[in-house]
Formats: sequence, structure tokens, C-alpha cells
Amino acid sequence: MVTIGVVVAVIAVATGDGGGGKDDKSPEASGSTRRTPGPSLSIPSELPSAPSELPSAVPTLPSDLPTDIVPSDLGSLFPTPAGNELPYYMLTTGDCFDADGSRPGQAAKRSCSKPHDAEVVKVAELEGTYTTDAALKKAASALCRVPLERKAAKQSAGTVRGTLVQYPDSSGYRIGIDKVACSLAADVGNGTHKLTKPLK
Repeated sequence: MVTIGVVVAVIAVATGDGGGGKDDKSPEASGSTRRTPGPSLSIPSELPSAPSELPSAVPTLPSDLPTDIVPSDLGSLFPTPAGNELPYYMLTTGDCFDADGSRPGQAAKRSCSKPHDAEVVKVAELEGTYTTDAALKKAASALCRVPLERKAAKQSAGTVRGTLVQYPDSSGYRIGIDKVACSLAADVGNGTHKLTKPLK
């Protein structure tokens, strides 16, 4: 969303006698017609002309500038998601995904009717001040405990074998990542069991 601010200038013209005496007559009292003063605008009769001569040489940059300031491959600064992979904090309730232990914080979205590792039960937001990863883990687990227990109780035996709570580390939280994804998983770790349909 782009917001554009518009500045409006207002010109106020004040009149007064400067003396504040009581003997002065108002325009109504003297019989004259009241007129509102307004600003006077004038346009200069001559506009400045452009210079007659422009520089003929364009300055050049020195040839000995360092070339390693900015990497030539800017894509290396930002990881490229594979397939439908996205950061966990972009998941929404009901999203199904695969998780890769070698890429913590990432989730590869999958159809809930195809084999997948987990399904998001709730997305919550952390509130408060947390300075350590341990404090964030504790707060995230507390946000997820009740919704995960309730949802797990509705599933058929053996469907869900674990939980997955994804939360920011302390540096991520400091820059404003405050989402917690509470998910039920088919297996804990790199198991072979998969969910094959949406949770009840």
C-alpha cells in the first residue's frame, strides 16, 4: 500500500490598528462596505533563461574503486524457497506442509489431501518482552498447549504422533517476527508416517 501525503498551505491575513484604541470606528459604523482582504499575487515579467553553455565533458568514476563491496550475485543474500516453501510465520490455520529438519523455520506447503508431515492448528502471536530463546520457547509452547491438546483429542488413534511448535528466535523477535505456528504432526523427527487428509 502506498500512502501519499498532501501538504496544504493556508495563508492567513490579519488586519489590525496596532493601537487597540476604543475611539476607532468599525467599517460598519462609518457606513463603508466591509471587504475581506486577500493576498495579492504577481507573476514576474521576466523568467530566468537557461545557461547558454553546458559542460561538454561528463565526469567519470575512478578506475580503482573496489569491486567487492556488493556481491555480484545478490540472490545469495536471500534464500530461494524450493517449490512451495515459505517461512513458517507465513502459514495460516489449516495449512498442511512438510518440514525439513535441515531447514528449521521453513515449511513446504502441501495439499491436505496428499501425504504431508503436519497441519497448522492455530497461529498465535507472542506478546511481551523475551530476551532469550529459552523464554521464547516457553511462551510459544504455552500458547500452543491447549489448542493442540483439544485438536489431538478429536483425531483417530495413531493419526497424530507429535506436535510441532514453530516460533522465532530472539533475534527474529527483536525485528518484529512474533508469530507462532502450532501444528499437529504425523511423526516426530524424520519418521515415515504421513497425514493423508485434513485433521478433524
